[in-house]
Amino acid sequence: MTSTRPFHMNDLFRFNNVNLDILTETFNMPFYLQYQSRWPELFKVAEAPDNSIMGYMIGKSEGSDNLWHGHVSAVTVAPLYRRLGLAKKLMEDLESTSENVYNSYFVDLFVRSSNSLAISMYEKFGYVTYRRVLGYYSGDDAEDALDMRKALPRDKHKRSMIALTKPVLPEDLEW
Repeated sequence: MTSTRPFHMNDLFRFNNVNLDILTETFNMPFYLQYQSRWPELFKVAEAPDNSIMGYMIGKSEGSDNLWHGHVSAVTVAPLYRRLGLAKKLMEDLESTSENVYNSYFVDLFVRSSNSLAISMYEKFGYVTYRRVLGYYSGDDAEDALDMRKALPRDKHKRSMIALTKPVLPEDLEW
């Protein structure tokens, strides 16, 4: 049986089976430490009965006024454990915490525009493309990102999900 629990710093030495995947962003140590210290309730791990890490989710809360929201910085599941509903479980946990702890208007995330499997998954979870961010992912394979959003109950009229008609640049992002 899978269990979901808070991420522990020792997990950083145990999650290579999840991170060694071409679609998973790997961050530097200060990034993980910042999230663990500032938003521990939004940093979760899915663990197998043998204590191996099946996947994890990193999130934060940010913005101001009606742009106050939960943000998915990373959600990933090891290839061996995909298509079992773990990503959905981790996302629902972040959405619930964003709603009930942070009183957010919406949850957002960025996804590579070429990652059609992830885009389809997020759409099944109720997310819509809010805008395209040109050149968001840099490097040898520079790529646009889709900023996807899902309104939470505080956004009664779902204004946070009204798509922009023109793409934006990374420097134009609010936060």
